[in-house]
Amino acid sequence: MRPEVLNSGFKPATKLLFAVIRLFSGRPLPDAAKLVFYRPDFYGNPAKRFTHLAMRGPSDWSVGDRELMAAVVSRANENAFCIGAHTATAEQAYADRPRVRAVLDDLATAPIEEGLRATLRMLDKLTREGTVTAADMREVLASGVSRAQVEDALAVGAAFNITNRLADAFDFRVLDEKGFAAGAKFLLKRGYQ
Repeated sequence: MRPEVLNSGFKPATKLLFAVIRLFSGRPLPDAAKLVFYRPDFYGNPAKRFTHLAMRGPSDWSVGDRELMAAVVSRANENAFCIGAHTATAEQAYADRPRVRAVLDDLATAPIEEGLRATLRMLDKLTREGTVTAADMREVLASGVSRAQVEDALAVGAAFNITNRLADAFDFRVLDEKGFAAGAKFLLKRGYQ
């Protein structure tokens, strides 16, 4: 059940900001963005900082790689909003929709580097099962992924396991393809701050 807070639980100045965004973008603000304005001291500001660092901070993973990780984690959690949002963002970041769709359709045969494949497989398992083994991590490292890249991937996994659960709890509205494309354009331009 969708809590009313995402519809009307904001101060007048915040509601005005939402209206201005809608005026200039032609689209309503997605629920994920609205949520960070609700209790910004408790959730919004810390979540923005953590997610921005995981998704746009220094890393040997590209922005497209990290957006694809977010889509894979979201798919494992069966969260339609985040699957749509991060699939669209990965497609734009890579400028390669078929590649992203191939990964989400069949990771084993997708045309990607083995290190990314092993990392996505590990994130999928960690999300679905809640654990990975030392052997799983050795497989990722043996594929050429560095320890720093593993840490970066785990940060993406943590950020989107949290976001997916909030999206489910708050019943985020799933956007149409144009809405996800507009959100992706914004995320690629501005990040998560």
